[in-house]
Amino acid sequence: MRLGVLDVGSNTIHLLVVDAHPGAQPLAATSTRRLLRLAEHLDADGAIDPSGVEALTDAVAAAAAAAEDAGAEQVLAFATSAVREAVNGEQVLDHVERATGVRLQVLPGTAEADLTFLAVRRWFGWSAGRLLVLDIGGGSLEVAAGLDEVPDVSFSLPLGAGRLTRDRLPGDPPAPEAVREVRRYVRQQIASRVREVTRAGTPDRVVVTSKTFRSLARLCGAAPSDQGPAVRRELRLADLAPWVPRLAEMKLKRRCELEGVSAERAPQLLAGALVAEAAFELLGVQEALVCPWALREGIILRRLDAIGADARLLDGAGAGAL
Repeated sequence: MRLGVLDVGSNTIHLLVVDAHPGAQPLAATSTRRLLRLAEHLDADGAIDPSGVEALTDAVAAAAAAAEDAGAEQVLAFATSAVREAVNGEQVLDHVERATGVRLQVLPGTAEADLTFLAVRRWFGWSAGRLLVLDIGGGSLEVAAGLDEVPDVSFSLPLGAGRLTRDRLPGDPPAPEAVREVRRYVRQQIASRVREVTRAGTPDRVVVTSKTFRSLARLCGAAPSDQGPAVRRELRLADLAPWVPRLAEMKLKRRCELEGVSAERAPQLLAGALVAEAAFELLGVQEALVCPWALREGIILRRLDAIGADARLLDGAGAGAL
């Protein structure tokens, strides 16, 4: 069957359409994304402003049409921190549904962490042992750790690269005192949850996911995306740490010229590096593998599991009748 996942994040809206069935690896058919920067449309009261609502509505309508053109049988549409934390989030969801027919489901931060963990577990398999998974999004940092497909510990912190850049790192480049204050804030936030992670046990493998970590890994020498998803990619603290002060002094124009850094991610690169460095140091991580699967794939896998369970129930009912 052909499934679509529509992901409304703080930075982008991303449609992924895959061919999949229960028990098989989902294979991407099409992938389209549009820069939205929804978090930048929050007003002083924390509401998404009218221009943001209209931009979101237009983007969802376009994505729904693209999914239909691609032959998707179902579209799993969800939104993360930007809509989750907006004071008018429900009204925005209602407006989008009336205009497009698509009802976005808002994911709690812990659900983001859990579903990303599931995707990483399926990608690396049981032989990977105990996992620690880190994901820096536009609005939040997700952390999950455990031995099974459901993590033993998972949580979300308000340390997204877009959020920190917008709220705490003005200027081009930002002032050194602002960078120091963000560094302090990020480390306090992560340090407050370190004990939960350590109680889950020492990980056999640390994995990072999503665009911010992929950009940082590329900056530190990982293989480019055109070499395919199966190529082993790593991010080492020893390679990342020297980049943090360099990025702090760099103007946006120069960041846009860096190898493997897209123009849309360049403004948030410093914030992402500060979060990544802090998470590695406070959690005792020296190196991590980069996983090509993340939240969208986790949602697809969870849906396929449900379809497979329903099919087994029907088969069991039929066998019982015989």
